[in-house]
Amino acid sequence: MDNALDLDSLDKIINILEKKADYVDIRAGNGNSTSILMKDGKVQEIKSGFDYGGRVRVLNKGAWGFALTTDLSRLSEAGDYALKLSESLKSDVELNASQSITDKVKSSAKIYPGDVSTEEKKEIIKEANQAAALDQVVSTTVNYVDTESNSVFLSSDGSNISMEEIRVGMFLNAVASNGEVIQFGHGSIGGTKGFEVLKNADIEKFGRKIGEKAVRLLGADKAPSGKFSVVTDCELTGVFIHEALGHAAEADLILQNDSILKDKMGTKIGSDMVTIIDDASMDAFGYYAYDAEGTKTKKNVLVENGILKSLLSSRETASKLNINSSGNARSIISEQPIVRMSNTYLKPGELKFDELLEDLKDGIYLKGSRGGQVDTGKGIFQFNAAESFKIENGEIKTPLRDVSLSGNIMETLKKVNGIGSDFKMSMGFCGKSGQTAPVGDGGPHVRITDAMVGGAQ
Repeated sequence: MDNALDLDSLDKIINILEKKADYVDIRAGNGNSTSILMKDGKVQEIKSGFDYGGRVRVLNKGAWGFALTTDLSRLSEAGDYALKLSESLKSDVELNASQSITDKVKSSAKIYPGDVSTEEKKEIIKEANQAAALDQVVSTTVNYVDTESNSVFLSSDGSNISMEEIRVGMFLNAVASNGEVIQFGHGSIGGTKGFEVLKNADIEKFGRKIGEKAVRLLGADKAPSGKFSVVTDCELTGVFIHEALGHAAEADLILQNDSILKDKMGTKIGSDMVTIIDDASMDAFGYYAYDAEGTKTKKNVLVENGILKSLLSSRETASKLNINSSGNARSIISEQPIVRMSNTYLKPGELKFDELLEDLKDGIYLKGSRGGQVDTGKGIFQFNAAESFKIENGEIKTPLRDVSLSGNIMETLKKVNGIGSDFKMSMGFCGKSGQTAPVGDGGPHVRITDAMVGGAQ
């Protein structure tokens, strides 16, 4: 077998190994990618590559064997090695039941990134950079990335799934300074489509807004500290839901006793307004049709009307918890699948933005995210907003900078007392156990009472 996706050859490997093991699956694929880094208007790095790879997983008497090769003609040898590994180990792994699926998933991309010249990609990056380079912006960084991949998944359960996946993204950072204060603007644009997601976008507006944000923050006041009613924008809502609730709902962390949600199934963990969903099947940056174990993706309601309803799981973790796999086993081909989020969001409500503000005499409006920390085991978090404003008598007033939001995950969810009718998803990459996965997170504007706010002194 040459370096090509020869399904008949892969099927033969499955047939041979399943006679000696309890379960076998193969993932194999090829793909190409391009990344471009521009710093202060100058291209610093261009990377482009084409990859082949295949891996075999063998489950034998409760133990996994895993082997990878970049030479698909040697995939049979990799299978033999995976079998030997499984025979040398002792474990108690079991898998929940799965369906036999045959499917071919085609990307909806209209312009394949591989058909676009590097010069055209550089021009769009340059346009974003120039738009962000306003007065007092002292530095800009633009990262562009695109990936195209074709993969197949075959299992001894009878599944045969082929998938074409394409992602395009651009990430822009702007740094502004007035000689005394340094502030940052950040933004991203892209999706699981082709190059049209950038070509059809208003790149000048995208870049300018990021530069304007960084400059605007130079004149912002220092934030107060204490308990306030706050309104979070769609982006910060998404970051909070992803980091604070999404990771805590991952079944492997539950099994490791590293989640505040352990033994909380069916209990109240948020206000009646809070419904949280993870949906890999939706059109957002974390989209995939089937996970790395061939489980078809769907909308998973994690929290419904404040009650914890389900968890994110793989076939192995689902078996240990006596639930069905949610289709959240993810990894690149060269890595073991682990439980990961996809597109995680808070379901919108019915309130308009002005209605969220109108009852607040003294509050804070938090926009965007500059990162933060979460301890899923203790159930505590701290996030830094990218931009903030005082809310006085229902109106947005004084700009604030360096504002943080912290607290207990479940206590904060229970203090949600207003959810907007708007909705927006953001895009990014999530790291876990040394692996990185594309994800989407978002939601509407949200009002939270008695939230702990802190400011840099």
